[in-house]
Amino acid sequence: MTQTKAEPIIRWEKLPDEFQLPDDPVENLYHPLLAAILREILELAGFITNSMLIASNFGLCANVDGKTVVKAPDWFYVPSVFPVLPGVIRRSYTPHTEGEVPAVVMEFLSEKEQGEYSLNPRYPYGKWYFYEQILQVPIYVIFDPASGSLEMRSLNSGSYTLQKPDGNGRYWIESMGLFLGVWYGKKSEITNYWLRWWDSSGNLLPWGEEKVQQSLQQGLQQGLQQGLQQGKLELIMRQLTRQVGQIEPTLESVINNLSATDLDQLSEALFDFSHGSDLSSWLEGLKA
Repeated sequence: MTQTKAEPIIRWEKLPDEFQLPDDPVENLYHPLLAAILREILELAGFITNSMLIASNFGLCANVDGKTVVKAPDWFYVPSVFPVLPGVIRRSYTPHTEGEVPAVVMEFLSEKEQGEYSLNPRYPYGKWYFYEQILQVPIYVIFDPASGSLEMRSLNSGSYTLQKPDGNGRYWIESMGLFLGVWYGKKSEITNYWLRWWDSSGNLLPWGEEKVQQSLQQGLQQGLQQGLQQGKLELIMRQLTRQVGQIEPTLESVINNLSATDLDQLSEALFDFSHGSDLSSWLEGLKA
C-alpha cells in the first residue's frame, strides 16, 4: 500500500522575541536596489498607506508541524496589517496573527541559488512550497535580472498557475490595481533590467529622479508660458495707452485678469479703439 503524507499542522504564532533570525550578508547591491525602487515608485505615486506592509528580505513566519519556519522573500506586499505599539519595530511577520496573508511575494533569481523554485515539501521546505501550500500567497513573482525574464503565477485550486503577460509583456495585479513589467535602462549607475509599475491606463510610474525631472520640465514650461503671457500683456497695454490715453484702473484690472484666449482677441481688436469708452464697451461685450 502507498502511504500518503499527512497534511501539515500549521499554527500562526508570532515569532518569539528571543528567536535568532539569520543575518546573512546580501549577495550583491543590485537586489536590494531593485526591491527599494519598487517601493519608492509606489511611495511617490501615493499608493502606500499606514495599514500596508511592504518589505524586502524580511521574515515571513509560520509554525509547521511544531517547527518554526521563516522565509524571507526579496519583496512582498501585504494590503492590511494590524498596527504595532508606538516605538515597536517589526522583526518579522506572521499572517493571520498580525494581519492578512501577503497578496504578492517576489523572488529575484541569483547565479548561486535557484532555491526560489524549490518544491521541497519537508522541513525546512522550499520557498515555492511554503508560499503555495503553507501561506497560500495569491501571487508569486519570479524575476531573473540576468536575462530580464519575468514570470507571474496565481494560486488556483491550491496550486500555482503560470500567467500570460499582456501585449506589452506586463502582468496585471488586481489586488494592487497596477501592472508589473520589465524596463531596461540605467538607475543608480547600473544599466540592467529593472522591475517597474504601470497604472491601469498603461502609464509608467516614475521613480525619484524621473519625478524630479518631470517637475523641472513642467516648471520650465509653466514659466515660459507665464513669461510669454506677461510679455504680450505689456505690449497690449503700451499700444492701448498710445491710442486711448491713460487706462482707468478698473479697466486695467480687467485686462490683467483676461485669459490667454481673451488676450489674443484683444490684441486683434487693438486698432478698433480710439477712446477709453470703446475699450470699456469691448470688455463689457466680452463678459456677455
